[in-house]
Amino acid sequence: MHNIDSHGNFAVQGMRVFARTFVGAFLMAATFRPAGSGAERVNLFPKLRAGQVITYRIRFRVDTALASQSSVVMPLVPSPLQVDVLANLRVEFMEVQSAGSKALIHARMQFEALHPEAEGGDPGKQSPQETAPSDATPKKIIEFMIHPDGQLTDVKGDDALSPEEHQAWAEWVSLFVMAAVFPEKGIKRGEKWESEEAEKAAAPIAGLTWLRRSTYVQDEACERQHLESGEQASMAGQAPETCAVIVTTAALRQKSSKKDATPEDFKLHQLRTMGTARGTNQVVAYISLRTGLVVRATEEASQSMDVTLEKADGSNRVHYKMDAKSNAEVLLVADTPLSVTEQIRVHLRGLNHGGTCIGRITLRKRGARQSFGVR
Repeated sequence: MHNIDSHGNFAVQGMRVFARTFVGAFLMAATFRPAGSGAERVNLFPKLRAGQVITYRIRFRVDTALASQSSVVMPLVPSPLQVDVLANLRVEFMEVQSAGSKALIHARMQFEALHPEAEGGDPGKQSPQETAPSDATPKKIIEFMIHPDGQLTDVKGDDALSPEEHQAWAEWVSLFVMAAVFPEKGIKRGEKWESEEAEKAAAPIAGLTWLRRSTYVQDEACERQHLESGEQASMAGQAPETCAVIVTTAALRQKSSKKDATPEDFKLHQLRTMGTARGTNQVVAYISLRTGLVVRATEEASQSMDVTLEKADGSNRVHYKMDAKSNAEVLLVADTPLSVTEQIRVHLRGLNHGGTCIGRITLRKRGARQSFGVR
């Protein structure tokens, strides 16, 4: 027989995973019900080039309070869980294969963790240690494929991230490819659409779904941030970008009975659950009409769960109560155009002659000699 104490961590981990992943889950199969104005429709899927490099800064915070009460230990003892991650994400797009109005994307990301300011400033403001990180600062490399529907596959290197860093990376992914699940025909100003998705994160409550409502509110100036003065200078001569402002709100619905909310995997452990779960979140995203890149986005979310876990025969039980709040902010801080060297390298990347070097190109860039072989 399974003892409920031996599965207490199983339930707690399920609630914590749920609390960590209920925000930013925009990768869903959706049914859209649009209604809007007569404005021109736009496709906001990122328009990328092989060899292109962009840099984002993300600040991601979660504050979770978890309390438990059992038939043996009566007091409710809070167990707080705080996450606070500030990082630069440098993304290089290795390959971009067109797929209609979208693309299949092979990307490599360098994840550089920074130190959050003591009083939690916004990610657009840097302290001296953030603007000039030490060479010893660990930079973790992740490779992944982004499919036209927004799904990720072939992920490599993410096991080097801490659990908190992994949450921040997943949050960036969900915001970066949010347009993948917009209506296929494109969207227009004033248009509204809805989607529904089953909650995929492990949770001790069955039958949870998210109902999302999105609106293309208006067009506004993008107001980009930059990490380096050189990047600001390079952008000085460019026309101001216009962004589509997309607002999405979501509500968590429970389709299971609060008197019997047992998921299948809990039944396999001879456990039974009962209780309720609630959640809301809101995303405000500014997406460039020209490039389809998310220039800035914020997400605010809250979730609560009140659940009782007991053995199937009712002989022992534990009551858990969890409240979680999170917020995230993502900023595009650099979009580096391809240099002449990079353009030639990308153009010749497809020339494959059995790995034999058939030539060498030498260029001068800012007074320095650069040479690379053509294979």
